[in-house]
Amino acid sequence: MPPESQAPPGHSRLLWMVIAEGVIVAALVIALVVVTVRRRDSAAVASSSVDAADPGTAMCAAIPVANQVLPSVVTISARRGAQAGTGSGQIFKAGGYILTNDHVISVAAGGGTVSVQYSDGQSSDAAIVGRDPSTDLAVLKAADGAKDYPLISMGSSGPLQVGQPVVALGAPLGLSSTVTSGIVSALDRYVPVPGDGVTHHLIGAIQTDAAINPGNSGGALVDCAGRLVGVNAAIATVPDAAGTSGGGSVGLGFAIPVDLAKPIADQLIRTGQPGHPTTGLQVQEIPPAVAKAAGSPTGLFVLAVDTGGPAAKAGLKAGDIITRIDGDPAVSAEQIVVATLTRQAGDALDLTYERAGKSATTTLTLAAP
Repeated sequence: MPPESQAPPGHSRLLWMVIAEGVIVAALVIALVVVTVRRRDSAAVASSSVDAADPGTAMCAAIPVANQVLPSVVTISARRGAQAGTGSGQIFKAGGYILTNDHVISVAAGGGTVSVQYSDGQSSDAAIVGRDPSTDLAVLKAADGAKDYPLISMGSSGPLQVGQPVVALGAPLGLSSTVTSGIVSALDRYVPVPGDGVTHHLIGAIQTDAAINPGNSGGALVDCAGRLVGVNAAIATVPDAAGTSGGGSVGLGFAIPVDLAKPIADQLIRTGQPGHPTTGLQVQEIPPAVAKAAGSPTGLFVLAVDTGGPAAKAGLKAGDIITRIDGDPAVSAEQIVVATLTRQAGDALDLTYERAGKSATTTLTLAAP
């Protein structure tokens, strides 16, 4: 990948960049790095304990964090035919279960192979236990059970504060056992990332300036006590005058919060499926210009309603226009997607819609898939 280029004066765009199976697909906004570089040598480290640090300190004590956490971090290689990619992950549950990004291993889905390399250079074959492309999470199981390696210590993303120091660990550019440090730059970001035929939705994402590069995807973001607080998933890059993105870190990285990742990972282990609830609803955004020309409100046009599904039970029909979702203006179909990814079956969505020029409200109860 080319080095990062400086954006011209006044150029404030960010670029989505998806690298999958050797093809770069670009669309303006933010850059996801899907790893496609070859794995290189790893460095072995010794394990030690880490004491908790004051969240207000400028930086974590990175040496003890690295010593504790790196033995739990793996470099992942996925392959199917001539297509290959690498990324990172962490051993998070006994039996060799490894948490990573879906885009790291998606190339191997449907007949490919996956292997993991530990921090001491040993390796093992691995199997895909379950995938959730919507949230960009996946779980692997090492064939050897990862029995000689420690589980990563689980933390919580809930108490994180902006400015709190964090450490990122993984295999950028295939360089196993790489450690970088920084701070939490922002919290609760929503980052939709276009992937290979699917959009990954990073919900409540942790923004960090810890250097994250291609290959860090799926790796650990930890606090100063070495506890997992996020799964590194994406970076932002700035396009040059020609609209071409560089591939390096510019201090804008995003991690999936562990409080979201852990329940989904546990569900994948139990059933192999993410189990997100459904609305039974298909919608299409109405552009403002189209709404103005048609004399209709802006919102989400209901394309179809599943017979007997949640939307049908709520009284919605094809042709309705949803104007508000939980009190907020309905401006994007992604609002419906995010609602299903952050809630459980039985939870409710309050919808305002228009039919034949008349406004009404209803409650849609999400159902199991």
